[in-house]
Amino acid sequence: MTVSLYIDGHVTVVPAGSSVAAAIAAVTPIFRRSVHGTPRAPVCGMGVCFECRVTINGLAQQRACQVQAREGMRVSTDG
Repeated sequence: MTVSLYIDGHVTVVPAGSSVAAAIAAVTPIFRRSVHGTPRAPVCGMGVCFECRVTINGLAQQRACQVQAREGMRVSTDG
């Protein structure tokens, strides 16, 4: 079983049960950029480092490693 979601406007298909972080990683290694423009990506994978923050369905600052990918979800990175 799979789930389709939109990452920066592009359809991405991942196995059901995958995190949003896993879905993003299938598309790009960059999740966001620091205030100085440095590319950032998850470090811990368990919600401690906050490096995987993205906007999910209009809600900013969501930790992608802590959110399960759901059908039709819209994810926006600033990578």
